[in-house]
Parts: sequence; C-alpha cells; structure tokens
Amino acid sequence: MTFEMITTTAALERAVTRLTGEPFLACDLEADSQHHYLEQVCLLQIACPGQTYVVDPLACPDLSLLKPIFADPGVCKVFHGADYDVRSLHRDFGITMTNLFDTMIACQFLGEPEVGLAAVLKKRYGAELDKRYQQADWTRRPLSPEMLDYAVKDTSLLIPLYGQLSTELADKGRLEWVREECALLTQVRMAERGDEPLFLRFKGAAKMSPATLAVLEELLRFRDVEAQRRDVPLFKVLGAETLRELAERKPASAVELQGVSGLSSRLVERYGQGLLAAVARGTAVNPSRLPGYPHMARIRRTKAQEAQLKRLKLWREKKASELGMSPGLVANNALLESLVEGEKAASGTGAARISGLKNWQYAAFGEELAELLGSGD
Repeated sequence: MTFEMITTTAALERAVTRLTGEPFLACDLEADSQHHYLEQVCLLQIACPGQTYVVDPLACPDLSLLKPIFADPGVCKVFHGADYDVRSLHRDFGITMTNLFDTMIACQFLGEPEVGLAAVLKKRYGAELDKRYQQADWTRRPLSPEMLDYAVKDTSLLIPLYGQLSTELADKGRLEWVREECALLTQVRMAERGDEPLFLRFKGAAKMSPATLAVLEELLRFRDVEAQRRDVPLFKVLGAETLRELAERKPASAVELQGVSGLSSRLVERYGQGLLAAVARGTAVNPSRLPGYPHMARIRRTKAQEAQLKRLKLWREKKASELGMSPGLVANNALLESLVEGEKAASGTGAARISGLKNWQYAAFGEELAELLGSGD
C-alpha cells in the first residue's frame, strides 16, 4: 500500500497543501503508552482518496500546520474510537477538532455486536487487520515495513466505512444522534494529575482504611519514581494487585515480602529495600495525619424514588430492545438517577423538558420519559 512518510516541515507543508479542500480525511494515530513512562503520539496517519500521509512527530515535532485542517468545520475528520486520539492530539500538539465522525460510535448506534475496527472491516469488507502491532513500541526507528503497513491500513477503509454507516444511520433517523455524540467527543481532554494523592486513582482505594491508604500512597510514590527513572509504564514496575497486597500486609522485613502475589524473587532483589522503606514511611505517619478517601455524600432515596428508578431501568431495557442499542447508550445510570432525584425542568413551550438529556435523547424519547416521570406509573 503506497503512502508518503512525512519527516520534515517542508514535506508537511506539501501534504497540507494537498489535503486542503478535501471534504473527508481518515485519521488515526499510534502512541507508546505500553512502553514509556510519559506516553506520546509517535505517528499520525491522514488519508484522503488516492493519498495517505504518515506523519512522524518524532522527526517533525511541530504539527501546527495541521491545526487549521482539524479545526475546519468544512472538513469531516473520520476516526474509529476517537476518544484517545482527540485527547492525545490536544495534549501533544494543541490540536482541537471540529466536524469529527467516529465510526465506532456509529456502529454502536446501529447496534453492531462488535465495534472494534478489525471486526467491523472484516464483516463489511472482508479485510484482515494484523493486530500484532497494536501494542508495539512506536518510538523505535526505523519502523519496519510491517509496522508501517499496519499503520496505513488502519485508515485505508475509513472513508468508505463512513459512507456506509452514515447512510444506514440516516435510514434509521439516527445520523444526527451520532453527530451530536461526536461533537461532544471533540471536547474531551486528558486529565491532569495535579498534587492530589496518587491513591485517588487506585482502584479499590475507597474501601481501604486510613492506615492502609498511608502505606499505599508511599508505595505508589515509590513506583512512580522507579517508572520515571527507568522510563517505563507504571504497570511494568509493579502491578496493582501487588501494591494492594503490600499495602494491606505492611511487611517489615524481606522475609515478609515472600508470597506476595506478583512479587518474584527477581523483583524482591530489585525493589525489596525500596518497598520496605516505603511501607515503613507509610506506617510511621502520625495517626492524626492519616489520609482519608474523600467519599461523596451518599444520596438516600425514598422508597418511592427507588421504585421510580426501577421503573426507569425497566423502561430503558425495553427502549434499548426496540432501538437495537445497548441500554447504557440509551440512558446511563447517572442520568436515570438524576431524574428520580428530581432534577427536572419544564420548558415554557408546554412540552416537559428534562435536564440532562442530550438533544437526540429528548427528540427520541423525551416526551415518553417526561410522561413516565410525571405519572409515576
């Protein structure tokens, strides 16, 4: 499959000239999140009919020339599973996007049972995507021909796929639904960690005691420093289950490190002293300064509200079955819970308007929901 590799600003300028005015662009990127401490975009693939460009940000780090194209509302940017891509392009290059079409979201709204790109392309075009390079180290140079072929193929059928899916969505009256979801997707951004405790992002920390949280925080800091030093992802230093067990056991000697899940003799040799020191720091925290997990106040619902929530969930199951969509896509739990907690507002037009609904949800079943909420039946 032919393509042009972009490694210089001059080549990028020529590519932008060629791409300007194209109504549809198929886009994808490759990153190194499985291999380095700080992830980064390593390749950006942009294709239009008859031409594919593979931009190498490691060789040509200034991608500001692409900003006008991605921001142009007259150019439809077609991605598959764009959430990570939108966040990454903004984080690394300040690229913002308009007129995005996510073919994965389109597949979800069509009720496709499998929405991964490989499954979708195989079903619709008989195309086979080689998954071997999904988690490859894309920072390595030179890139092998096989890796480049994989990168190019990811965009080769996105524009024809867009054509198929948009037609099917229009036939079902759902094209505007997907466009609204895609417009919302353009606003997502990478979360910044800030100075908050590391345990806030650790699954299961909310159920730990303050003493265990203190130890866990020190262990997480130790892992973070080691990951930075070695330039590897956090999970390649120590896994979450290992850290959980260490925090709960609070070992005080090398002997007590034995038997901890995921902690091999090699890891004990490499990290043992550091882990024990981290545990010691955590256990030495003054009881008056022990951390606590910030729990949100639990909303207590009345029996009537609980009954109403149950009715809404039953309605959602029925509506999802009618539409051929997943229940969570029709209305997530947070929305249903907010409805029973009284977050409703009536418009001045006589039609009940419910806060929290997206435009497509209101158009599809807003009146139905309002009637259900109003009647309590």
